[in-house]
Amino acid sequence: MVDITRLDEAGARRRLDDLAALLTDTVDNGASVGFLRPLDESLARGYWHEVFAAVGKGTRILLIACADGRLVGSVQLDLAMRPNGRHRAEVQKLIVLSRDRRQGIATRLMEAIEREAQAASRSLLVLDTEARSGAEPFYESLQWQRVGSIPNFALSTDGVPTPNVIYYKMI
Repeated sequence: MVDITRLDEAGARRRLDDLAALLTDTVDNGASVGFLRPLDESLARGYWHEVFAAVGKGTRILLIACADGRLVGSVQLDLAMRPNGRHRAEVQKLIVLSRDRRQGIATRLMEAIEREAQAASRSLLVLDTEARSGAEPFYESLQWQRVGSIPNFALSTDGVPTPNVIYYKMI
């Protein structure tokens, strides 16, 4: 049984060790989520402190997935806060522990983050992912629409310039 929970800032801070381990596992197993491998623990922890601050300001929603009390995944929703963008948000860092993948956890997290977006009056969601990764068919199976790709958008976890793919979904 997997439970999906929205964390407030204090709750997120209490899960720092688990979240840092999740991010490290994700990057060290090749997922392009903004970091190079091997991921230094201080970088992982520093990243999460930035997320906690955004959660505390109300500009970010953080969901976690737990199985038998173990943190196995997370996803974030970055809320556009400018007056002309308050209808949209960006889905960020959908990550699942490598040993717990292909069990429907990512799908459950995406369904939950879409409900959170609706509750926050966000009708347009966007995200980007590494081109030619397993994420493309995953997002397309959830009815996300491909917009395009940017060559050499980011470095892969091994430091190689890699294109991304941009998706959107109206909810």
